[in-house]
Amino acid sequence: MPAPILPLIEAAGRWPERGALVGLDLGTKTIGVAVSDPDRRLATGVETIQRKAFKADAARLLAICAERKVVGFVLGLPINMDGSEGPRAQSTRAFARNLASLTDLPIGLWDERLSTAAVERELIGMDVSRARRAEVIDTHAAIFILQGALDRLTTLRRSGQ
Repeated sequence: MPAPILPLIEAAGRWPERGALVGLDLGTKTIGVAVSDPDRRLATGVETIQRKAFKADAARLLAICAERKVVGFVLGLPINMDGSEGPRAQSTRAFARNLASLTDLPIGLWDERLSTAAVERELIGMDVSRARRAEVIDTHAAIFILQGALDRLTTLRRSGQ
């Protein structure tokens, strides 16, 4: 049975209380990967996967999940500023559907508007060279996406929702 693909809050209801989550920033050429600790407090960068073919990319992602005992995915969904979904969001949803056919780990979609831009500004502020920014931007965007989702889930837990 394919994994469910849901908005973050609904996906969280399908994940066990504890267990690491993997966050993904899907680019056209790369996939930034971050993983949380089992208590879901902190996102840490893992790697940037150079995209090849879906099966190879998915195999690497699933290997990371197995190594890190991951219980679910958080995919950054690139929503337009006006709230609509463009071609990149459609591509992300297609990736999620294909991934869901290979795993039973629930997939949560998280609005990633401006994540790459925010990370780019942060790296520029840290005086990171353009070449180095290109190397790390996707992993840092995955950290940004996953940490935002973790913070949202923590806020919801504290408020009892």
